[in-house]
Amino acid sequence: MVRLTIDKYLNKQGITRYELSKRTGIIYHTIDSYYKNQVVRYDSYILDKICQALDCDISDIIEYTKD
Repeated sequence: MVRLTIDKYLNKQGITRYELSKRTGIIYHTIDSYYKNQVVRYDSYILDKICQALDCDISDIIEYTKD
């Protein structure tokens, strides 16, 4: 199972969803959906913008576990 861990990463870094929205230029609602792991299809553009804004690797915000 693929799971977004943006919530954990933001909390660890002390960054709010609003701040991430401002840094990426992505609307808050979209950032909130990624934060709450409510996204069914991941947009590579959005993930790229998030990684750039947070200066992190994709593995910092996504985890994979076998079911």
